[in-house]
Amino acid sequence: MNVVVTGASKGIGFAIAQKFAGEGANLAICSRNEKEIAQIGEQLGGAERVLAIPTDMSKKEDVANFASQILDQWQTIDVLVNNAGSFVPGNIHDEPDGNLELMINTNLYSAYYLTRALLPAITKQKGSYIFNISSVAGLQAYNGGGSYSISKFALSGFSKNLRHELIEKNVRVSTVYPGAVYTASWDGSGIDENRIMPATDIANVIWNSYKMSDRTVVEDIVLRPQLGDL
Repeated sequence: MNVVVTGASKGIGFAIAQKFAGEGANLAICSRNEKEIAQIGEQLGGAERVLAIPTDMSKKEDVANFASQILDQWQTIDVLVNNAGSFVPGNIHDEPDGNLELMINTNLYSAYYLTRALLPAITKQKGSYIFNISSVAGLQAYNGGGSYSISKFALSGFSKNLRHELIEKNVRVSTVYPGAVYTASWDGSGIDENRIMPATDIANVIWNSYKMSDRTVVEDIVLRPQLGDL
């Protein structure tokens, strides 16, 4: 089983990569920090099982290089998880200039360009699966969402179009909408860890969706903390 996970050095991406590694998958993972992604690669299985490639997913040329290195090693891909993303809070009327471009490049174009590059290898494999990690911010506007929310709405549109296009190719596509997930970004927030979802829950939902019959696809997966959004 060959699995690609972007933004895999921490948080949701790491939990997903760790889950698939534990199930015996070969992995291709990336993040911007070269030292960090190398350490994660060793932790998840070493060079024989893990392609750990430093990549800035906001840059088209970096995405192309990541895809090229994967395709040099693998003929087929079973699972692609488009997880890479960034969040800068703000409102449309007062957020920093360039915020929209940053969010679109990282949260939308990264998935668009990587998916396009890898689709020939994905469509070779019957029952393959693409997971696009959006956010509840891609379902509902909220204060401080600004360009982040816009980019996640756009990612959801990309995912739904991809689902429609790949129906006849037997490739399943899910859009995942997590609410608050406990990651390093919450450090120092004062929020109780038990108030927020663990990243492993997101990983388990993705694994269980993949393991369903290839006659079944979970098109939209919405996950929220039991006590509601923060």
